[in-house]
Amino acid sequence: MRKLQMDELNRLSVDAFRDSDKSPLIIILDNIRSQHNIGSIFRTSDAFRLEKIVLCGITATPPNREIQKTALGSTESMTWEYEEDILAAIKKLKTESYLIVAVEQAAGSIPLNNFQPAEGQKIALIFGNEVMGVGDEVMAQVDACIEIPQFGTKHSMNVSVTAGIVIWDFYLKSLNHEMRAK
Repeated sequence: MRKLQMDELNRLSVDAFRDSDKSPLIIILDNIRSQHNIGSIFRTSDAFRLEKIVLCGITATPPNREIQKTALGSTESMTWEYEEDILAAIKKLKTESYLIVAVEQAAGSIPLNNFQPAEGQKIALIFGNEVMGVGDEVMAQVDACIEIPQFGTKHSMNVSVTAGIVIWDFYLKSLNHEMRAK
């Protein structure tokens, strides 16, 4: 076995990425403190050709040297926007027929492995602050809440790790069948 060389990876150019079909999944980052977490989520979102990232509250925005350390250029390929007020972002996405889903430990949450999005359903996933999580006022506005079952002593994971797990799970559940076939 050998590692593939860079020219064997068939990577899209930034322009081709922007013109390509995207998975109907939006990531909302609310009050994320770590710029490295933000960059990592940009990079994962690019890897799975997600539609967009919405940055809210204190979440830093590109261009930013600290974000770039982990984003590795994905801030140039990923569509993103900043909305100071997450409630305004949620309201807008609801008018565009997005199902708003918090990723949080909450009463009534659905274990990630049991959550099955409807085929073709547009979904916006909310990831909250590394310490405080998704705020109560935001939780009052979501359509559903999912959580990753955990079995250790900490009952928390890094937000960029959580985002990676959830995005991969959505990919496996075929949010976009055409994306998987390519």
